[in-house]
Amino acid sequence: MQSFIVEHYLQKNVDVYCGGPDTFQGIVEACADGVLTLRKEDKYTHIAIDKIIAIWEK
Repeated sequence: MQSFIVEHYLQKNVDVYCGGPDTFQGIVEACADGVLTLRKEDKYTHIAIDKIIAIWEK
């Protein structure tokens, strides 16, 4: 999943679904060591890749 995200979504605006009410939005800044980093309005969200159910470009 990590290499897929880097290849297809790096520096793109995405939505990330992790189940239930957990949806995150932002620009993919990095994806390394099992962690996806999103940036939104100069704030960063770090998501464990193994918790991601779906990701799509906005």
